[in-house]
Amino acid sequence: MGDKLKRKDFEDLLAPLQEELAAMARWAEASGARILVLFEGRDTAGKGGAINAIAGHLNTRQCHVVALAKPSEREAGQWYFQRYVPHLPARGEIVLFDRSWYNRAGVERVMGYCSEDQALAFLAQTPVFEKMLVDDGILLFKYWLTCDQAEQEERLAERAEDPLKRWKLSPIDLVAREKYADYTKAREAMLAMTHTAQAPWTLVDFNDQRHGRLTLIRNLLDRLPDTHVEAEKVKLKPLRHDPRREEFGLLQPIAPYPLP
Repeated sequence: MGDKLKRKDFEDLLAPLQEELAAMARWAEASGARILVLFEGRDTAGKGGAINAIAGHLNTRQCHVVALAKPSEREAGQWYFQRYVPHLPARGEIVLFDRSWYNRAGVERVMGYCSEDQALAFLAQTPVFEKMLVDDGILLFKYWLTCDQAEQEERLAERAEDPLKRWKLSPIDLVAREKYADYTKAREAMLAMTHTAQAPWTLVDFNDQRHGRLTLIRNLLDRLPDTHVEAEKVKLKPLRHDPRREEFGLLQPIAPYPLP
């Protein structure tokens, strides 16, 4: 693989895409569209970075990121999809799932957190569940972020050495790296059963994460309907008083952080 995309080049290419994402959000609000995007992939594939690139300049009241923790005892006793349903988008909303119900087809199946019967039932039920979502008008996009084992090992080593990234390494991640082939087998079974006409999978090469983010965002924007809604013009009226006044009243701010 060639040299990876430099940060400056990535930011220059990302900026116009983020303007298009803002236009998409205006369109969703104006039209009432419900947009649901699932991000799946191996550990370290780059799901969080891709989600941040999309959501970074969107209104957090409209664009929601969902990353559910381990199911509670009560949730473990529910219908499997039940804990995900409350997070589905309402009118005008965008929801980005950092891992989704597909946990059952991947980590749960490979690590033995569900039975084989439960995994097979999930694979049979998911196309039906997703067809219900799409038939109700939800715009559903499913992305699998691909990453080869050598690249994954480099990223795991980086997380282990970087104190700011070490929190991303869980005990499950350390065990999962020994099961790369098992995860591949589970993924292929999942794709075979859940890649449907109404809810297809899109695989994106994330060995270069920055390039992968650009590819994913471009694909998402291209698959949406015409999203052009004219941005409202905002004109600030002149203040009636002198703006050069202190913000502070009774209480004073803390001392500024010392600069070098």
